[in-house]
Amino acid sequence: MSRYAKWLIAILVVAAVAIFVAIPNSPGLHLNLLGLRINEDFTIHEGLDLQGGMQVLLQADVAPGTNVTADQMAAAQQVIARRVNALGVAEPLIQQAEGNRIIVELPGIKDPEQAIRTFGGTGLLEFIDAGSVPLAEGALVTTSLGGPSESEAGAQASPTAQASPAAQATAAAGAATPTAQGTPGATPTVTATPIPVYKTIIQGKDLTSADVAFDELNRPEISFNLTGDGAKAFGDYSTNNVGKYLAIVLDKRVISSPQIQNPITEGKGRITGRFTLDEAKALAIQLKYGALPIPLKVIQNRTVGPTLGQDSVQKSLIAGAIGLAIVAGFMLILYRLPGFLAVLALIIYAAVVFALFKLIPVTLTVPGIAGFILSIGMAVDANILIFERMKEELRSGRSLRASIDAGFSRAWTSIRDSNVSTLITCAILFWFGMSFGASVIQGFALTLAIGVVVSMVTAISVSRTFLHLVVDSGLVRNVHWYGYGIPEPPEPTQPWRPGMPRAASRGSVDGDQAVGGRPSARQSVRSGGADDGSTGGEDR
Repeated sequence: MSRYAKWLIAILVVAAVAIFVAIPNSPGLHLNLLGLRINEDFTIHEGLDLQGGMQVLLQADVAPGTNVTADQMAAAQQVIARRVNALGVAEPLIQQAEGNRIIVELPGIKDPEQAIRTFGGTGLLEFIDAGSVPLAEGALVTTSLGGPSESEAGAQASPTAQASPAAQATAAAGAATPTAQGTPGATPTVTATPIPVYKTIIQGKDLTSADVAFDELNRPEISFNLTGDGAKAFGDYSTNNVGKYLAIVLDKRVISSPQIQNPITEGKGRITGRFTLDEAKALAIQLKYGALPIPLKVIQNRTVGPTLGQDSVQKSLIAGAIGLAIVAGFMLILYRLPGFLAVLALIIYAAVVFALFKLIPVTLTVPGIAGFILSIGMAVDANILIFERMKEELRSGRSLRASIDAGFSRAWTSIRDSNVSTLITCAILFWFGMSFGASVIQGFALTLAIGVVVSMVTAISVSRTFLHLVVDSGLVRNVHWYGYGIPEPPEPTQPWRPGMPRAASRGSVDGDQAVGGRPSARQSVRSGGADDGSTGGEDR
């Protein structure tokens, strides 16, 4: 078996797998091999402009007159972006707006409320000293790091939180219980009991990791690891407070209030509570990617329809198919058999790229589709460079096989340099989109880069394999089918020997005239015509 036959088998296998993944209604991959379960659905991830989604407008939730810096808003934007990416949302848009606001657009989100709680919550985790009495779950408390935000405190009255004995003692010492004076005619005076403040032992920033786990009853919980300083502080507190309660608070709301059974000095722990699996995942995301530098509140939440309707999408697909057909016709007319093989390679290229879009996955938006179509044009351009170079080699008199090899090898440098420059541009665009929250630009750069890389492989490997197999088979030997308008190579000329007639050069007046029109030493010019060998040049 020849080398190109082996290459053909590999190409056909890759093409079959790519077509299986790329077809619109792919059944996916669902296998159970020796206990290894594989459940993978091959679906297209569409962007907000193709399938719609939700748009949330967040604003800094601070007291009036509080100055919010640009660095705080930029840090909040980055934290939200990390949380949204952890949700698995494809092609989100997170950008700042005027008035200390952040716009978040999420395509195809299924649970908007859960998503808002995940990326909109401040995510400030605190382990506080609850004393000898557990705190009620869901209670809003004030810690040594501050109290709840105004929106949280105003939206719902805080449940009565049972304070630790120390906090109760502080409250009792600070003021008397509200009482009414019994003096007739006097206005009863009421003194409010101050809100207890609980001491924060460690914070979320002291965590190195947070992941969802399950307890013995298969209930979701969060397992976490602490930093060195956090582990020391947590170990010292748990050693000195065995039997007391350590409340776990997120954004000033009590999640759980477990009792310390024994000292915890390993720097590991669990957060348990009455939450579902989705809530546990959301909490783990918040803890893993850090707290927001400032609290945010939702001031607008609306559903966004697709910018392009289904009719527009269908028309775009038809336009793309027409353009592809025109390109294929151009290749067939101009390059004939190589053009036909290039079209086959182009079909394999499109299937592989589309399969990669599903497997990575890549979110398809209108700019992303534009990048994909642009990469198709660049793949055709690489074939044109190769075939034109091959025609030049045929004109110079080389054999068909040598012309194919020379065409691919000599065109490779041009293809490589142009594609590398395109990849550099894609890297710059991707960095720009990642730095400024322009995910649309990121999608365009990613789809274009994937297409360029795959086109380099298909243009060099697939087209070359097809051409060599056709030449080796001997089915098409006429060079007319490998290019358009190729003249026959000129016959080689023999060198001049003594006794052979010389060809008259341009501008000469007899056969012995040298090239360039100047007479040699043995030549004379006569009006009569022939040279008789005399040197005088007179008539006798």
